[in-house]
Amino acid sequence: MTYPLVLTGWSATSPLGRGARAFSEGLRGGRSGIRDCADGAPDGPALPVKQAGLVPDFETRAVLGRKNTRSMDRATGLAVATVGMLLEDQRISGAEPGGDGQDVGLVLGTTTGSAQSMMDFTRDSLTQDKPYLVDPARFPNTVMNCAAGQCAIWHGLRGPNTTIAGGKASGLSALGYAVRLHQCGHAETVLCGAVEEFSPQRAWLEWHARPESEGPPVLGEGCALLLVESAEAARRAGRPVLAELLTVGIRVALENPRAALADAMRKALAEAGVAAGDVWAVGLDTADGVSAAAAADVLGAPAPRRISVEETIGDTGAASAVMQVAAVLSHAEDAPEARGRVALVPSVDRDGLVGCAVLRIAG
Repeated sequence: MTYPLVLTGWSATSPLGRGARAFSEGLRGGRSGIRDCADGAPDGPALPVKQAGLVPDFETRAVLGRKNTRSMDRATGLAVATVGMLLEDQRISGAEPGGDGQDVGLVLGTTTGSAQSMMDFTRDSLTQDKPYLVDPARFPNTVMNCAAGQCAIWHGLRGPNTTIAGGKASGLSALGYAVRLHQCGHAETVLCGAVEEFSPQRAWLEWHARPESEGPPVLGEGCALLLVESAEAARRAGRPVLAELLTVGIRVALENPRAALADAMRKALAEAGVAAGDVWAVGLDTADGVSAAAAADVLGAPAPRRISVEETIGDTGAASAVMQVAAVLSHAEDAPEARGRVALVPSVDRDGLVGCAVLRIAG
């Protein structure tokens, strides 16, 4: 079964800069967003990593203004800014009464929300003077759907508002949820993506969670969003189609993620009615690893084009799968051979979720 959904726009805030153009030009130009990072703030914990993919020159109050941003955490700031750029690029107005944003939904993926906000608030509740003088304005940041809620408030989005927690597979899980919103008649147009912030707290959590054999992580941060809508909604709005969303599937794989992902990819291709030889490109997190191995198992030789992003911007966690989609769309812009052909975007999370999206690049 093919879904009557298309991708008509996207935007990203990434270590390559703010906006789709900065991401595309940096990626296609081979520019790296990974740079040396400080050992930590004088009053904060040291970092276990020496390099990271950090969004350059991003300070929430400077980007969004001083009003209502005093207690906003970095993940929320990244999401609010990226939603704003995508709405502006696509000329969607939600804030004004009667604006078309009233019918736009938002599905935002995350790992846990802001690890820094949760850990800082918990620490304050234990260390501050009685009666535990925490800052109540920062409590909303400890809830994982804070970023999605703030995006809706800031930009007047009155459609369904959902947060999906699925680690590195969050972006594909969000895409699957957007499909279900459409199939159930809840939304024709959805902003769909994921966000991840870099912080000392996340760096230490990742450092402790990874096996020693993998070495220290090179973490990244950012937010990437896709404009997903029905073909009819796109036609009415006059938005050109970038790609068709043919299918997306997520499954749990507690053992042998490579085999489970390969099976998911085969079934996704079969559901989309696509032969392995018709695949133009695969959007990978890294050029090697589980996703690349599973893609090789399924697609064989000659291998399709491999488009990887993690070496360029770091491990962006929950945002990685949508960054992979953005990378595929970026490379398709100047690849005439991609038109009308198919791209696969696989994803695997170490906690057991694997999935794959199948896109047909617009002809």
